Amino acid sequence: MDSLHDGILFTPNVDHLVRLQKDRDFYRAYQQANWIVCDSVILQRLSGLLKKGIVESIPGSTFFHEYCDYHRGDEDSRIFILGGKSGVPQMAQANINQRVGRNMVVGAHSPSFTFVDDEPECEGIIRIINESRASVLVVCATSPKQENWIVKYKDRLPDVRLFMALGAAVDFEAGTVQRCPLFIQRMGMEWFWRFTQEPKRLFKRYFVDDMKFFWYFGKQLLGIYKNPFEKVIGNEG
Repeated sequence: MDSLHDGILFTPNVDHLVRLQKDRDFYRAYQQANWIVCDSVILQRLSGLLKKGIVESIPGSTFFHEYCDYHRGDEDSRIFILGGKSGVPQMAQANINQRVGRNMVVGAHSPSFTFVDDEPECEGIIRIINESRASVLVVCATSPKQENWIVKYKDRLPDVRLFMALGAAVDFEAGTVQRCPLFIQRMGMEWFWRFTQEPKRLFKRYFVDDMKFFWYFGKQLLGIYKNPFEKVIGNEG
């Protein structure tokens, strides 16, 4: 936490790795990230089969909670939360500020579900964030919306030094969604806990789309995996 003062932070999980095989804009966004914090126990454990494994996994929601606690005395850490259903980011703002004992979260906004494709709405969001004088922007939307939005608009937010894409962290801080017990997190089964809470929304992602990950990982183990965008991005550079 000592060195995390500026840049872009993303938290990859299995779903991200699958999307990165086919979504060129998402891939470009990841190339601009300065901090990559593994969000998945499954990824961290499977990486042990590779030559260079992932040392630790930290769920984005845990990371955000600890970030706020660590910087509670840092007056230069002023957070704006973008994302969540109506009223949820404001609840998270109130809970965090009460917990840390100061107005650390200086602004919160719940955008429309399609805000990333609505230029006038995005212009309004940029104005609100700039008026708040926040130095940290936490975007809590679905991927790849949150990552792509950060990369697209980061240069329009001069006061923001640190950008973090943290998905459902706003729901946990607001208390509208319950975190699973710690022993389930340690087992690497938090994804299943979330599935039981939102089965209709998450079934296809977890049991259809994300199954492709094991195909890609198998190719990585065999040494035959190829980056689908390496030549394309290289030529663009």
